[in-house]
Amino acid sequence: MSVLRIGTRASALAMAQAGTVATKLRGELVPIVSEGDRSQASLASLGGTGVFAVALREALLAGEVDAVVHSFKDLPTAPVEGLVIAAVPRRADARDALCARDGLTLDQLPEGARVGTGSPRRRAQLAARRPDLEIVDIRGNIDTRLGRVGVADDVEGGAERALDAVVLAAAGLSRLGRSAAATDLFDLAAWPTAPAQGALAIETRVGDERLAARADHRASRVAVEAERGVLARLEAGCAAPIGAHGFIEDDMIFLSARVYRPDGGDQVTASHAAYTADTTPAELAARVADELLSGGAADLAPLGGTGGEGAR
Repeated sequence: MSVLRIGTRASALAMAQAGTVATKLRGELVPIVSEGDRSQASLASLGGTGVFAVALREALLAGEVDAVVHSFKDLPTAPVEGLVIAAVPRRADARDALCARDGLTLDQLPEGARVGTGSPRRRAQLAARRPDLEIVDIRGNIDTRLGRVGVADDVEGGAERALDAVVLAAAGLSRLGRSAAATDLFDLAAWPTAPAQGALAIETRVGDERLAARADHRASRVAVEAERGVLARLEAGCAAPIGAHGFIEDDMIFLSARVYRPDGGDQVTASHAAYTADTTPAELAARVADELLSGGAADLAPLGGTGGEGAR
């Protein structure tokens, strides 16, 4: 075969993260613009987070590229006929980061501070932790969001655009060399993030899995498959405020997930662990999801759609 053609979204973040895959697989990047990249409309109005994957998958199925790289949390949980997740590289930092003016932490933000996020999960978590905050819905790339943080006179557009802080994925900041912008990193036990946050997924056509095999990291794959298994079992969509955290330690897989009421006023959590030799990620996810449902998760959050979060 000639040089491996690796499709990716054309955003700076997507190009940066896919670049690490291209280096590992000795391939070349093929930028592909999706509808989600062209539009500034809300993700829900565009059809959910799967909008970012459609153009990539169409190019892959058409044979225009040999593999595509997704931010794994952006993928719906339903499989696509003819395609397969061939590899999950070693996962980056799964935490959320606060990027605030003046080096402030979440607890140090003044009462009524304006915090930007495009994620229903982060909105619920912020409301639960700091109900006094004004939470502002935002979209845009990392630099655009960071550019809205500051004193009104220093921000383009003045007071209407100024934010005291934004919440972003630590992995995205790191991949763009912007980790220094983080003023607070949230512990995963208290602040679980989107299933598969920090992980990439390399997708190929069925039968071509070998093209990406060398990039697969088993522990990362098992953990994120368990997290995404909770989404699949709950049939949770991009509007459902759900966080999950899985990891492997001493041949055991640990999985915890939390469902929030959208206004942050209530939540339900379930946690389970098992030896990796005795269970599959899907089986462990089913136990966690079923416990969430028995605890009233369906009464708290909108369930019944395809999974994924998409907020950067």
